Amino acid sequence: MSSGTNRRWSALALIVTAQFMVILDVAIVNVALPSIKSDLHFSETNLQWVISAYAILFGGALLLGGRLGDLLGRRRLFMTGLGLFAASSLLCGLAWSESSLIAFRALQGLGGALLAPAALSLLMTTFEEGRERNLALGIYGAASGSGAAVGVLLGGVLTSYLSWSWIFFINVPVGIAAIALAPVLLQESRADVAHRHFDLPGAASITGGLMLLVYATTRATTDGWGATSTLTLFAGSAALVVAFAAIELRSRSPLLPLRIFRSRTLTAANVAMAIVGAVAFSEFFLLTLYLQDVLHYSAVQSGAAFSAFAISVVVMSNVAQVVVGRLGVRTTLTLGLVASAVSVAALTGLSVDGRYFWDLFPWFVLGGAGMGFSFVPVTIASLTGVERSDAGVASGLINTSRQIGGAIGIAAVSAIAATSTTSYADANAVAASSGAALSHGFQTGLYVLTGLLLVAALVVFGLVRSATPQPVVEPVQDRPAPAGTVDDLVLHLRGLLAVRELRQSRGANDDELRVYGDAIARVEERLAEVAGV
Repeated sequence: MSSGTNRRWSALALIVTAQFMVILDVAIVNVALPSIKSDLHFSETNLQWVISAYAILFGGALLLGGRLGDLLGRRRLFMTGLGLFAASSLLCGLAWSESSLIAFRALQGLGGALLAPAALSLLMTTFEEGRERNLALGIYGAASGSGAAVGVLLGGVLTSYLSWSWIFFINVPVGIAAIALAPVLLQESRADVAHRHFDLPGAASITGGLMLLVYATTRATTDGWGATSTLTLFAGSAALVVAFAAIELRSRSPLLPLRIFRSRTLTAANVAMAIVGAVAFSEFFLLTLYLQDVLHYSAVQSGAAFSAFAISVVVMSNVAQVVVGRLGVRTTLTLGLVASAVSVAALTGLSVDGRYFWDLFPWFVLGGAGMGFSFVPVTIASLTGVERSDAGVASGLINTSRQIGGAIGIAAVSAIAATSTTSYADANAVAASSGAALSHGFQTGLYVLTGLLLVAALVVFGLVRSATPQPVVEPVQDRPAPAGTVDDLVLHLRGLLAVRELRQSRGANDDELRVYGDAIARVEERLAEVAGV
């Protein structure tokens, strides 16, 4: 293996470690919440902000972080995000009150928003589209998919044997080491554009709109979905998002070029990722509460229970990148979503006296496999055909879809579960804190998640480009660029680009893709000659 190849895979290890750390922190807090509540004297209504403050800043600022990376340098933003994430993690561990922890968690979310799109953009610019990038995305997908499950496990161990502060302190040495290695392993890259204008109105409107959307959904759990305050917040969010779309259509250098949504595959991938994020966040939240409040597991027992899920995600994510090469993105992603739906549907049968190895374990394994088969192809689909200059935007968009989907999902599903629990308690004259009432609420939430996964599967099957072989042009190795008018050459160029994109989506090897790249270059040269450029 050449030194260049070694460096690429070492760079991937660094990128994956940073991404894993960011995703881990979404879930690692869950099992520590009771300890945090006791030590910092959190009120019941404010406790959710330990999770929500992180999600709001993370999800709201991701598009901004992606475009900053494109314009200012992806490695620079990667290191800046790492530094902010590590520093705020230290402050979270040292927090002395509920307001200080919430503020530091928000700062941590902002660090993640700068770091995450830069990490995926660096992966995209380090590996050429094709077999190697799909393999790299398989490893990256394993980190993203398993982060939540490992977070619950690690959070339980650290909280039980050290203290809740260590769920944050653990990020500090990892962050420092990653910052030190970044200049050695990662090459700086920027969008290749003539003018580096920054779309400040677009950044302000979409960041504010997304933050307000998550905040509105979170407030709805306490104020009520029909409350005037809730509806006003949702209306404000909608107005900001509409303003963003209007700004982007007129901007010379848009934060999010709306042209990328012409790709049905990219659009479907982001819809699917939003739903996968909602399911992942909400499922872990509901099942953690079920294990602790109904089955009375300790923090470490709850974490250990999710090890089957985590291991399954890691194993199947690496299998998924091979399957994508054989079956295509659409088939693999649809299978993953359906497997996840079957797993969640089976978990709706949770009972007060549930047994782990009979009622949970097999569905955790299936759910982890479904998640592994979802994260890899959805990430590949979200980046397929994206221009290098838009790498940060596409990376920020897919991360935004996951985080916003997760933040809204956990707020909405927890509200639905709480309402269902209260209704059951009132109808059956039992306490809302009883195992039967809580289980009923969790079951209702899981029914909603099952429906969402089935919707995602239908969207993917209907919109993602089929991997079925299509008629293609004859081999192009020795084919000269054709003669003809500019229009003839443009049509021929489009045909070659379409064929190459089809072969990329089916996992064609690097040599085959290079042949098409050479043919495209010859046509472009001929086009320049004919056009007099």
